[in-house]
Amino acid sequence: MSSSTSFAANRRGLLFVVLAAVLILAGGGLWYAHASRSASGGGHVANDGSEVGVMMDLADKAYQNKQLVAPVGSNAYEFYFSVLQLDPNNATAQRRMRDAFKPACDVVENTINGGDLDEAQRELSLLRQYDPHNYKLALLGSVLDAQRVIERRRHEAEAARIQAQQGGQNSH
Repeated sequence: MSSSTSFAANRRGLLFVVLAAVLILAGGGLWYAHASRSASGGGHVANDGSEVGVMMDLADKAYQNKQLVAPVGSNAYEFYFSVLQLDPNNATAQRRMRDAFKPACDVVENTINGGDLDEAQRELSLLRQYDPHNYKLALLGSVLDAQRVIERRRHEAEAARIQAQQGGQNSH
């Protein structure tokens, strides 16, 4: 009888250990699934209705739409700056701004090349808020200044041409 009691006790113990292991594995699986969902959502909780959640949602949408520094008031950098005002240690906002920096510099360069110098100045100023001492921004600032000089000289030449035409018409 004692051997059958001992066998039954060992069997219950083994059953308990197996059940505990199954529960631990199931709990770990659920935790992993939850952690994976949170991580795939961009590293932050989806718009939870908080100010940070709303701003992160807007920033992420602008980021995905490649609206990095434009349009005014509705671009990733402005939204991420708003997030950082509310939550200065928000790692997702900091990472996204870092990831978007080079493409945003390319946008500024394209804006300069497109001749919209005032918009390029605004975009450049926005990026300088993120990294005021970056060499790429210094180079873009120099390019912008050079474009302004070229534009001013073109306007001066046009004004001189118009003035010369008017002077020639007045002498007739």
